Amino acid sequence: FCPNYTSDSYPVLIKQKRFAIHLLSGEQQAEAYAFARKGKDKASGIEWSLSELGNPILAGATAVIECELWREYEGGDHAIMVGKVHNLIVPAEAPRPMVYCRGKMASLPAFA
Repeated sequence: FCPNYTSDSYPVLIKQKRFAIHLLSGEQQAEAYAFARKGKDKASGIEWSLSELGNPILAGATAVIECELWREYEGGDHAIMVGKVHNLIVPAEAPRPMVYCRGKMASLPAFA
């Protein structure tokens, strides 16, 4: 993934050297917009918990990929962060996944 060097999240990501990539469900548009905005308290009002690996995990995600920072590359004003996957979390019941295209968010049918 590619965080902006000026984001409040970037220094935390570099220090922790671990992260969780969330594939959000179609019902998580508010969460997507909350994490896209500037600021330090992006998770305010959002349900989350810590995983066994110590990553913050959002409730209701379609899937979560827990990673350790493997490499970082320069990408203009963004870092290109590559993670080594350590864990995959999928819910017992598959929610409807979110897609983003041409500036709009929508839901797809649930996975079978």
